[in-house]
Amino acid sequence: MGNDEPDASTAETDGETGDNSAVGIDYAARAADVLGFSRWWQIAAAAGMMAAVSPYQYVWSSISPALSEGLDIALPALGAVFSFYVVFQSLSQFPAGKWRDSRGPGALTFLAAVLAGGGYIGLAYATSLWQLYLLYSLGAVGVGIVYTVAVNTAVKWFPDRTGLTTGVGTMAFAAGSALVVPYVRANATVAAYSDVLRNIGIGILVVTLVGSFLLRDPPEDWLDRKDGDDDDEGLAASIRGRNYSTREMLSTWQFWLLYAMFIAMASADLLVIANVVRFAENFGLAALIATLSATLLPVAAGVSRLILGEATDRFDRKRVMAGSFLLAGLFRIGLVGAGEAGNGAVFVAFVLGAMFFSSPLYVFFPSLLADYYGAANSSGNYAVLYTAKVGGGVFSGVVAGYLVASTGWNATFVLGGGLAVAAGLATFVLRPPSGSGLESPEASRERPN
Repeated sequence: MGNDEPDASTAETDGETGDNSAVGIDYAARAADVLGFSRWWQIAAAAGMMAAVSPYQYVWSSISPALSEGLDIALPALGAVFSFYVVFQSLSQFPAGKWRDSRGPGALTFLAAVLAGGGYIGLAYATSLWQLYLLYSLGAVGVGIVYTVAVNTAVKWFPDRTGLTTGVGTMAFAAGSALVVPYVRANATVAAYSDVLRNIGIGILVVTLVGSFLLRDPPEDWLDRKDGDDDDEGLAASIRGRNYSTREMLSTWQFWLLYAMFIAMASADLLVIANVVRFAENFGLAALIATLSATLLPVAAGVSRLILGEATDRFDRKRVMAGSFLLAGLFRIGLVGAGEAGNGAVFVAFVLGAMFFSSPLYVFFPSLLADYYGAANSSGNYAVLYTAKVGGGVFSGVVAGYLVASTGWNATFVLGGGLAVAAGLATFVLRPPSGSGLESPEASRERPN
């Protein structure tokens, strides 16, 4: 990640600057003028913070059995901890996003470090269920702050590469815990889990504190058109279109369809994340299969966000999104068949496929939202959309627990697959809101050969 700012007058078609010269704005050079160094370091800081806080979402299914045994708490009661996490992680993003859009990310991410790091450290000393609820919820607020800051750092600094850079940050959120899961699974015993939780918490605190000192936002006028700039043909959609306020965004039907799609996809995604270990055990699959599934799941989720995020920059974003969601649903339904057949290898492969195609929802939605509603208010606007994850958290925790008790694991996972398929089909109905200035956001992303 060296200096990526060539002379503005002689930008070559090389990586990100090739696109800049094509649209008449050298985003990299302008960012370097503001920062004094490459804008990619902002993405590196954001990705590091995302990786640090990822255990809250991706390690829970591995640590909850030890917590259940050590504190003598029934697993269904612990299921509500994950639902609380999703609720607070999601709802914290709107006030955090509005603060960040107006005042920048520094103080906000410092608070996030204290909450997220302190939450995990506190879990090591918790002795009752209410303490778990409180600590995980406070930590979730920290995770929500980090998430909205990191995702919108990409949107604000990279209007020309929104899909790729959003993918880097959200990949780190998913894949960052891949190194932690084996450590947790190897030490998820009553005797050892306190040390595990404390060590993870210290890591979260240190990495997020460093990120809080590195991140900053661009000035409002950094992308103003200048004399000599080319016309708007090919300009990034989030710059060509007008910027919607949150109130204006809420008045469009497109937002509410996106909201329903987000609920459906988050439900399907979190259902696997929160329950993959118990789902594998339900079929009597070997412990190795459950461990492999829990370990490789975040890797597949992370890699897919980078690959499919880049794909949405290069190809028709809605078609990539639709195909991804449809395949996510089919792989979830296939998981049931693999489990019934007792085929561990196919089960792991289908877990990877299911996560590869559902996890990019956290890349698709912020990118499409910036296309439709602009980048200036992206933190607050995406935070509102992200509250839809609350529905996914409730479904994957409380509702899934009820469905499993009443109808069984198979019907529950088939329903999750059906939700993903429905979201994929709904994508074909979407189009830019009238008055956005975007005749075709997909066309604006076509790159020169």
